Amino acid sequence: MRDWQETFDQNVVVPPHPQRLRQPWKEPTPFQCVLKWLDGPLVQQGVLEMLSEVGCHLRVSLFDVTYRHFFGRTWKTTGRPVEPLSRQPCRVIFNEPLYFHTPLNHPSIVAVVEVVAGGRKRDGTLQALSCGFGILRIFSNKPESPSSASQDKRLKLYHGSPRALLHPLLQDPIEQNKHMTVIENCSLQCTLRPHPALELAFHLLPENLLVSGLQHIPGLLPAHGDTGDALRKPRLQRSVTWYLDDVFVTLYPSLEKFEEELLGLLTSDHFREGSGLLDGGTLEISERRLCVGVHSGLGFVHRPQVMVLVPEREVALTRSASFSRKVGSSSKASSGNQALVLRSRLRVPEMVRHPAFAIVFQLEYVLSSPSGVDGNAASVTSLASLACTHTVRWAVWKPSPEASSGSVTLPLQGGIQPNPLHCLVYKVPPASMSSDEVKQVESGTVHFQYSLGPDGRPDVPTGPPRPERRPSGKTATPPSGPPVPLPQGLVTSQDSPVGPGLSLSQLAASPRSPTHCRSAKPSSQQPDSPKPSQAQAEFPLEGGISHLEADLSQTSLVPGPCVAEQLQELPFAPVHAPIVVGAQTRRSGRPPSRAALALLQASGFPEVLDANQHPVEAVNPTDPVKFDPQKEESDPLQSNEIVLQFLAFSRAPEDGQGAPWPHTVYFTFQFYRFPPATTPRLQLLEPDGTGTSRSGPVSHILTPIRQDGSSDAGSPGFRLSYLVGPGLLRPGEQRWFTRYLALQTLQLDVWDGDSLLLIGSTAVQMKHLLRQGRPAVQVSHELEVVATEYEQDAMVMSGDVTGFGGIRPIGVHTVVKGWLHLTLANVGHLCEQRGRTSSSLPPSRSQVISNDGASRFEGGSLLTRGGLRRKRNVVQAQKLTDVDSELAAMLFAPTRPGGRGLQGTGQEGDAVRRRKLERMRTVRLQEAAGEGGCRRTGVLALQDVRAQHARDLQVIAAYRERTKAQSIASALVMAITTEHTICATLGTAEFFEFVLRNPHSTPQTVTIEVDNPELSLVLDSREWRHFKDAARLHTPVEEDMFRLRGSLAPQLLLRPRETAHIPFKYQTFSVAQASADLGPEKDLEPGSPGKPSTMPTRHAKALFRAGGGRPLAELHLTVQPQPHPVDQVFRFYHPELTFLKKAIRLPPWRTLPGAPVGMPGEEPPVHVRCSDPSVICETQKAQGPGEPRDVFLKVASGPSPETKDFFVAIYRDRWLATPAQIWQVHLHALQRVDVSCVTGQRTRLSLVLRGTQTVRKVRAFTSHPQELTIDPRGVFTLPPHGVQDLHVGVRPCRAGGRFVHLNVVDVDFHQLVASWLLCLSCRLPLISKAFEITMAAGQGKGAHKQITYTNPYPFRRTYHLHSDHPGLLQFKEDTFQVEGGETYTIDLQFAPRRRAGEEEILIHINDHEDKNEETFCVKVIYQ
Repeated sequence: MRDWQETFDQNVVVPPHPQRLRQPWKEPTPFQCVLKWLDGPLVQQGVLEMLSEVGCHLRVSLFDVTYRHFFGRTWKTTGRPVEPLSRQPCRVIFNEPLYFHTPLNHPSIVAVVEVVAGGRKRDGTLQALSCGFGILRIFSNKPESPSSASQDKRLKLYHGSPRALLHPLLQDPIEQNKHMTVIENCSLQCTLRPHPALELAFHLLPENLLVSGLQHIPGLLPAHGDTGDALRKPRLQRSVTWYLDDVFVTLYPSLEKFEEELLGLLTSDHFREGSGLLDGGTLEISERRLCVGVHSGLGFVHRPQVMVLVPEREVALTRSASFSRKVGSSSKASSGNQALVLRSRLRVPEMVRHPAFAIVFQLEYVLSSPSGVDGNAASVTSLASLACTHTVRWAVWKPSPEASSGSVTLPLQGGIQPNPLHCLVYKVPPASMSSDEVKQVESGTVHFQYSLGPDGRPDVPTGPPRPERRPSGKTATPPSGPPVPLPQGLVTSQDSPVGPGLSLSQLAASPRSPTHCRSAKPSSQQPDSPKPSQAQAEFPLEGGISHLEADLSQTSLVPGPCVAEQLQELPFAPVHAPIVVGAQTRRSGRPPSRAALALLQASGFPEVLDANQHPVEAVNPTDPVKFDPQKEESDPLQSNEIVLQFLAFSRAPEDGQGAPWPHTVYFTFQFYRFPPATTPRLQLLEPDGTGTSRSGPVSHILTPIRQDGSSDAGSPGFRLSYLVGPGLLRPGEQRWFTRYLALQTLQLDVWDGDSLLLIGSTAVQMKHLLRQGRPAVQVSHELEVVATEYEQDAMVMSGDVTGFGGIRPIGVHTVVKGWLHLTLANVGHLCEQRGRTSSSLPPSRSQVISNDGASRFEGGSLLTRGGLRRKRNVVQAQKLTDVDSELAAMLFAPTRPGGRGLQGTGQEGDAVRRRKLERMRTVRLQEAAGEGGCRRTGVLALQDVRAQHARDLQVIAAYRERTKAQSIASALVMAITTEHTICATLGTAEFFEFVLRNPHSTPQTVTIEVDNPELSLVLDSREWRHFKDAARLHTPVEEDMFRLRGSLAPQLLLRPRETAHIPFKYQTFSVAQASADLGPEKDLEPGSPGKPSTMPTRHAKALFRAGGGRPLAELHLTVQPQPHPVDQVFRFYHPELTFLKKAIRLPPWRTLPGAPVGMPGEEPPVHVRCSDPSVICETQKAQGPGEPRDVFLKVASGPSPETKDFFVAIYRDRWLATPAQIWQVHLHALQRVDVSCVTGQRTRLSLVLRGTQTVRKVRAFTSHPQELTIDPRGVFTLPPHGVQDLHVGVRPCRAGGRFVHLNVVDVDFHQLVASWLLCLSCRLPLISKAFEITMAAGQGKGAHKQITYTNPYPFRRTYHLHSDHPGLLQFKEDTFQVEGGETYTIDLQFAPRRRAGEEEILIHINDHEDKNEETFCVKVIYQ
């Protein structure tokens, strides 16, 4: 038989829907359901032919159709064998009874029967297949129909799984829904009948639990006869009565500390959640309760008894000394601890001698908040809304079958583990560093004496007497026993042999779960008008705590120390392979050679012309740039047309000629605050008469591609223009744009247009685009495109590392893929409409803001909503209906005939329309009144107009009277409001001072409230002085200017008529940066000017309040975000749903911008901040002088193919004023496939490619085609919703761990269909022979060598030759055949190398399956 824990774990019941539980409770109805047989084919022919030991079983679950909710527990029958190859309609016989009882008497409660077939596959694993499901109606829709009749039903089976019932389209009646498809010639025969005999076992079976009659139920005797159905006529086991005495509970580390922590955490939770429980007060402990009940593993047999516990010190005050000594003598705890004592005997009459029966103890705390105007305790009704019950601990006692009397100490449990109460329990102490003995008691214990008879109460002392302790000062309401009258006026039966009743707090407590509601039963001895007393004793806590620590150190419950010591942290650096900033990408540029310029000019690229259609002056990119901001501002050509012209993409000489070269490319970048740009796909064509120069070849020019895929016959290259002028820039933004050109670089990514794989990245400086008074300027670059490959972090943690926490060599490889020929130009244009003059001072330059004369209110009408007028203080009168839409809607709302009030308010547009119609009607009536025959009509119309005007005047008068106070208050606020605009960039602190004046003749304590966390006060005088020195401000600096009050707003004191400078700084680390697309779906038209994106304008407000909360001044800050520089770009490809952990090494701090020259000094601290709060970014202190500094990143990757972009700001000053560097990080999450392989040997695997909604022509591409092969190789068709296997073969060239990318691309629309990240873990093969040769370095002819290989097999074999350096070693024959035992001579051709050194070349000899037979190593010395 199973014990209690196993039974409890395997019988978890899902509760019904919460809405169903709120309905009135009804008496449960017991049912018996007999599942007889199943007729018809299970599945289609041939589905189960590949399985052996085919069987079938049924699964039954309860389902609520109204709320689409499964509840209870799924029950299944025993398996029945099935003949899968039988052609005759089969019948599977079950005849298994099913029992349950439920109080949910509603037609929407149904039973869902699922047919499941399964068997064993050839590899021995089990496979289950859902064959359909049926719906069994338990209750009838007709309330008058009898429920006692037996119902034989033939259930129809439907296709699919019961999970389909959760779909919102399947509404009741489900059987008639069009989405339900019936399985033909298939049905289930069953019988459903009420079973009144089950009522005898209601207390042993939880509601809505489906059980079989063949299942063993704890508490029931086995059935008579051979049927084995114990629930057909249930027979109960005989129960025994246990008596529990001297029950007391100890809590860790002490009762005072436990309750103090509990009250503190609950109080903070109520404040944080905004609960109305506290009402500004504090929580108090009203009662400590112990709920005791018998649990059968399935549920509580009866409702648990509720007992009241009191602290031991209060027992000594209310009971006799003999009782106190008896409790103290039975305590096993230390003399310094205090227990919660139960003052009465506990009788448990429901126990059964069965391993699944146990007694469950539940410790609850009833907490309340004192309320009332005069400080007295609340009444019964108010206490009901203020008290709450919390379960803090629970324990389970499983008595031994042979036990009759004795004493038990049980460890209390808590936390998030499942418990019989099915409720949340208070946390347990952290036990990560505790021993097993300490873990048993650190959550607390419950101790008691047990016996089987009422006279079997043992009276044996079990320990020394417990001395009295000083009270802890906890606020409590302890109920006393009958010998002593209650000070609260309550009468309870605490010494009753059956169990005590409940006190007032138990009736008032609002339980948190249905279990709590069932555990509370009202007492019948409540007084009519209870008046609890408020008098409580207060005692100091210090002495008790120190005494408790001393006692714990002397007498411990367990051997050894029970107080865990804090481990001391050793100096250790996380072992990450650091990435050196600037080392992985050189990204340098050079001027094109004359040969390259001649070839580009002969290719027919269009020239860049200025505004007068003259050729643009070309500058040398190596010439220094003299930037004069005044010259840029005084330039009459204020509009700048920035031209980017992509000319050619040349292959680098050091790139392997055997590696494939892309046919098409496209580029992604972002210029200024324009949207991220993706160019169209451009084809790479070899120019006619290609020639190379020493400085750099021009191998391929860029040409546009037509829609059909052919090359465009027009001009080669691709040109993109951006028009930046005063019409698109904000006032004062022209200075920021010229600064952007002077300081920042343009980052470009080069992508393969066919495979959508990243080829490399480059960057170009834009300082040469500054015209400096010239009409136009252009510059041509040859940019180095560099590909960066990051290896996996495989660190060695053994002792061979140099130094503690040493770091392995950097696993970063960079390859120069090619040279991008790019022309940048800036063409000046005249502005069509001149905006503000360049001499006007932008708002962001003013760092001292004064509120004198900066009021937003200009006088005149209070309802004026016009803009600011700076010339004269004159406001033109406007009609009220044109100003206020609400008043217009009131005036022109239609009135009810004969009524006096208005008929609601319409919208503003309807009100204007009605007003115009009314005017037209009035004009027509006046015209008609001028005629002789319609004079009477004109008089009536004039009366109607006068009545309408009178009504309008009344409405206007009432409206003005109602809004007068609000309008005046709004005008007064506008009079003290100052507006200021600043331009902010990511990570840079914008400093300014606000001049605040006290207009009163009395001192004022001003409270400064800020509504935006990015705007803050400068509280430190040293930081204030730092910002003033950087801004060259000479205003005074005050020490201790503000009064800080913790989390409250700071304050400062202003004397009468005094003026003070309030320092502020605005600094933001959040940025809304859009990432570039991975494919060129959004093509740009050549030559089309880009439009700038609207960067969201942010706002912040600072409110200065005087005493009494009166506003003294307001500062409205408008923040215009500006583009920030990017010094380094990192792009990582990482497996999805994992953490990326990288260490990026900083360059020496003296090389950072702004570092002093020639001053050794101490290295300043380095701080980092990230734009994404979910990214963990930190830096550690330097281990010593001259040691490198690393920035550690920990980023959680999302699901594939999600891309996460963020920025990292590096600071070298302690105030984080201006970032020394800003990095941009792109994290691409891809599907991960781990491959373990051997260098030089092919490893094969398969990937599953799933089709989309439509048919696609796709092709697979890889980032390492020389190491990874794919089958099918070319273009193949992917059917919709189909599955295609990709056979991948991996033969790595070098050992180690690295990433290989695999993309499946739609060749028609160039869209990414699927992508994988292959994580290779390569190891070296066993080297059988080694050779060494010496060659001359330089432009030699190479060397020809021979080695021999003997076939060790007795038969003929075919071998394949491979090398890990194909550029240095070539074979005369890559494949050869050798007879058994014969020797073959391998011809080797070594290519020369320019630089001297050594190189180890591996020769792999593989068999016909490309498995490695032998590996030779040739060490080549170049001299």
